[in-house]
Amino acid sequence: MKYDEIIVTLADYVHAPPVFTQEAYHTAALSLADALGCAVLALKFPQCTKLLGPVVPETIVPHGSRIPGTQYVLDPILAAFDIGSMIRWLDYNDTWLAAEWAHPSDNLGGILAVADYLGQTSNPKITVHDILRAMIQAYEIQGGLALENSFNRVGLDHVIFVKVATAAVVAKMLGASHQQLLDVISNAWIDLGPLRTYRHAPNTGSRKSWAAGDATSRGVQLAYMIMRGEMGYPTPLSTKKWGLYDVLFHGKPFVFQRPLDCYVMENILFKVSFPAEFHAQTAVESAIKLHPHVKDRLEEIACIDIETHESALRIIDKVGVLRNPADRDHCLQYMVAIGLLHGTLTAHHYEDHEASNPKIDVLRNKMTLKENKQYSIDYMDPDKRSIANSITIRLHSGETLGPIETQYPLGHRKRRQESLGSLFDKLDANLRSHFSEKQSEKIVAMFRDYEKLKDMSVTTFVGLFCD
Repeated sequence: MKYDEIIVTLADYVHAPPVFTQEAYHTAALSLADALGCAVLALKFPQCTKLLGPVVPETIVPHGSRIPGTQYVLDPILAAFDIGSMIRWLDYNDTWLAAEWAHPSDNLGGILAVADYLGQTSNPKITVHDILRAMIQAYEIQGGLALENSFNRVGLDHVIFVKVATAAVVAKMLGASHQQLLDVISNAWIDLGPLRTYRHAPNTGSRKSWAAGDATSRGVQLAYMIMRGEMGYPTPLSTKKWGLYDVLFHGKPFVFQRPLDCYVMENILFKVSFPAEFHAQTAVESAIKLHPHVKDRLEEIACIDIETHESALRIIDKVGVLRNPADRDHCLQYMVAIGLLHGTLTAHHYEDHEASNPKIDVLRNKMTLKENKQYSIDYMDPDKRSIANSITIRLHSGETLGPIETQYPLGHRKRRQESLGSLFDKLDANLRSHFSEKQSEKIVAMFRDYEKLKDMSVTTFVGLFCD
């Protein structure tokens, strides 16, 4: 029986990938550095660390996958959950924006966990270069699907794409045949994804920080099941009535905007300056530019007009009570208010002790959001991929400050060179939140030397992050 076209396309790409560009590999190395820095920083937050470690206390897995910044050694499936959750916890890892929103480094939870286990058992020659290649493919699968196919519009979460991408690339790492790739991808689609409700009011909560860890972990589990001989399902997408297309999309099949290559990795977005939902990054940049002009004149502000793109209005336009950090870091008005008040934005600004500042809600209540149609068009333009926001502040006196428009955030491909210094500064600061100065410097130096990094064994590489 013939498999669904999308499943065949993905299996073909993973089984016999094209030659990737050096830009893609170098960007993958930056993504690897950034993701692991975010994971280490997450160890400062008890809500994250309480979820880590073995289910049964003191369980030891011989030659298991090591969890960066901890003493945990776990089976690859549970390790994928821990690493993926750490990377995603603070909403500070890389981002992909299209019809669906995504964070492709979420897949690194599964990729790194399996690579470390293989390096200690069946494949001691596995290197960081192998991790980078798997990352490029996982990014391309997740981001390529996201370009034209939206689950958020039917109320489901984007982590289904993490599950599909992780399952495919991890199965290949485990030695899957083309047929086994078809089988594992089909099973991942059948899993679908959770509801998006935990990302939106009134149910916004910390699950959005571990949902990706859950998805990449499930991808690893499916890969191991297929390698043990579990069956696949040829038409989980196209089957009438019971297939995904009929169940969710009125029979409309998925499409790819472009052939699968390394486009997503080359165009990935880094969160360089602050941990903020990416649709708000340029708004916060604009707010920080306005900070010196308003910090001593807050009581003079009559209104704050924000022009943005449609996706931002749909996902992070929030009024009313914000109940927890997960609620606040997905509220455009809250993030702009922090930028105006403090001239910066850090993960700690989402915590309760910071959110209790009454000036935040005073500013939020003065904000009006509206769509700029051109911003929405440029957001979807594959040659632009802008994430524009503009802020204008009007004072009671009639004076106007702005508009301050930012088209591309620091970390965008169009500002990649400009952002490199800040990206390594971010890595260094994140590492120093947990490791000694000497160890942090050693890790940063490693990432700055691409030629040395790519040839390093995975076991040596992961060992640098172990307590």
